[in-house]
Amino acid sequence: MSCTTRLINRRQWLSGTGAQVIGACTGVGAIAWSGAARAQSWPAKPVRVVVAFTAGGTTDILARAVSQQLAERLKQPFVIDNKPGAGGNLGTEMVVRAPADGYTLIVNSVGPMAVNPTLYDKLSYNPLTDLVPIVQIAEVPNVLIVHPSVPAQTMEEFLAHAKANPGVLNYCSTGIGTSSHLSSFMLTKRGGFDATHVPYKGADALKDLLAGRIQFMFATIPSVVQHINAGRLRPLAVSSLKRSRALPQVPTVAEKGFPGFEAGSWFGFFAPKGTPDAVIQTLNKAVNDIIQIPALEQQMVAQGADPAGGTPQQYAQFLQREYEKWRVIVRDSGAKAE
Repeated sequence: MSCTTRLINRRQWLSGTGAQVIGACTGVGAIAWSGAARAQSWPAKPVRVVVAFTAGGTTDILARAVSQQLAERLKQPFVIDNKPGAGGNLGTEMVVRAPADGYTLIVNSVGPMAVNPTLYDKLSYNPLTDLVPIVQIAEVPNVLIVHPSVPAQTMEEFLAHAKANPGVLNYCSTGIGTSSHLSSFMLTKRGGFDATHVPYKGADALKDLLAGRIQFMFATIPSVVQHINAGRLRPLAVSSLKRSRALPQVPTVAEKGFPGFEAGSWFGFFAPKGTPDAVIQTLNKAVNDIIQIPALEQQMVAQGADPAGGTPQQYAQFLQREYEKWRVIVRDSGAKAE
C-alpha cells in the first residue's frame, strides 16, 4: 500500500480510520523528510576523525592537513583523535562500532584495511563490509634505501651484490606484516636472494639503518626523504608502478625487471557502514577539491605523498584489489602478528 495513492472513503473518514491513515502517512513522510534534512544539514557539530596510529606519522600528518581544510570549508571543527594499538586495529574497530551519523570518521591506511585481516587471527571487523570508502587522499610509495656502506649505486648492482653474498645482508622493517616488511619479502623472493629480516617497532628500524647495523630497507618516502637529500641513505627504487613525484629521478622496481611489482602505502577516509550517502558525497567532493589546492598539493608531494582522489566507487574497487593482493602476500610470507 502506498500512502500517496490510497483513497479514503466517506465511511473511513467518519469512523476515524481515515484520520489514522492520514496520520500514519504523515508520520512516514516526516521520518523520511527528517532523515534527508539531517543529511543536508551535516555537519551541525564537530566531527571526530580517528587516526589509528600515533601522532607525527604519515597517517596523522595527512589527516591533520586535510581535516584543517575540511573545517574551513564545512564550518565545523574536524578533530583528530589518535587511537593507536594492535597495528591500527584498535582505532579501526572503534570506528566500526561508532554511530553511522557522519560524526565519526577515520583516516586509515593499507595495514588495517588490507593486510591485517590476514595477518591477525579472528579480526573482529571486515574492511570490505564494515566501513564505507569515502575517498583516497594519497598514495605513498615505499622506497628501497641502502646504507652508503653497501657497494651499490643502482638496483642492478644491489641485486648482484645480494646474490653474491647470500644470507649476509640484513633488512629491517617497522614490524612483522607491515608494508615495509612485505615489500622486502617480495623483493627477496622475486630477486632470488637470501637476506635476514630484523623487525623493529616503529622508528628504531631507521635508526639502526642510519647507523649501518642494517644494510637495506623499504620505507615510506616521507619518513626518509630528508636523509636521502642529506646523503645519509641511498635510494635505489620505489615500490609504486609509476615514479614518485617526490623522487622523480628514482626508478621503480617494476622498471628494473620486476613487472607488476607494487607494494606501497596509501591513505584515505572511511566511515561506519550505514553513514548517509549525502555525507559520503559531501566529503568526497570536499577532499577531492582540497588535495588539488596548489599549496597543499606541493606540500604533500614534497613530503613524498602523491595526491590521489577519485569517487567512492573507485576507492571501493581499489580496496578490493589491495585486499586480495595482500592476502596472498601475507600468506606466502608466513607472517603472523606477534
